Amino acid sequence: MKRQHQLVLIASTLAFSWLAMQAVHESGHVVGAFLSGGRVDRVVLHPATISQTRLSDNPHPLFVVWMGPIVGVAAPLVAMIAARVCKAPGWYLFQFFAGFCLVANGAYLGFGSLGEIGDAGDMLRYGMPIWLLWLFGLVTLPLGLLLWNHLGPHFGLGTRGGQVSAVAAYTMLGLTVATAALELVLSPVN
Repeated sequence: MKRQHQLVLIASTLAFSWLAMQAVHESGHVVGAFLSGGRVDRVVLHPATISQTRLSDNPHPLFVVWMGPIVGVAAPLVAMIAARVCKAPGWYLFQFFAGFCLVANGAYLGFGSLGEIGDAGDMLRYGMPIWLLWLFGLVTLPLGLLLWNHLGPHFGLGTRGGQVSAVAAYTMLGLTVATAALELVLSPVN
């Protein structure tokens, strides 16, 4: 039974992290648009697609595009710090998520710049030097990996032999299902 809980915890944490990372990243674009006088036309968050924010008016596109990865790494870090300070029982889930967001956003800009993909491509088209995108990746990728360091036992790896918190496993499963359902309802694919 403990291996079942471990599988549920690992799979649901990864799935939730992917869905929530996209939501936090897109919220950064929305905040950027709001702060710069832009107007959001549509935010696409769907479990079967890559997220995106479409603006009908974007007077400061470079600011808006940078706010995605900036908020995308800063908000999870703040949540992780709060969980650690408050000694939340599932602090390691916050830490995993923060690491996931750092790795994902860093890889997105760093490697995305090579093929001018997504936000990285937009940044380059708006005149951002490529070395800044690489620098972002060089800072965030190792920091994300560092946050993951020593979390294995919380996920039943190593000496724990598959033993994990069943509460954490099924809480993460519930959050994943709820997040996916919310995205399906709020952002249907056309």
